[in-house]
Amino acid sequence: MLNLLLTLAVAATPHAKPATNAKCPVLGGKVSEKSKTVVVRGQEYRLCCGGCDAQLLKDPDKYLEKDGTPKNARK
Repeated sequence: MLNLLLTLAVAATPHAKPATNAKCPVLGGKVSEKSKTVVVRGQEYRLCCGGCDAQLLKDPDKYLEKDGTPKNARK
């Protein structure tokens, strides 16, 4: 059921900015252009595994700066 809701949420956000992150914002794993993505606040993020989408959607402030940059991104 959660996967269906996530799919619908992504489909309902056609104007999301494309993902540019090199690491998963949740676990910090490597990501590629083929990685699973999720849209949060109009920005698409690549994820390292299937469980990260629910975590990022549940508490985006834990993983993302106010400007949308992943907190684990290199500064």
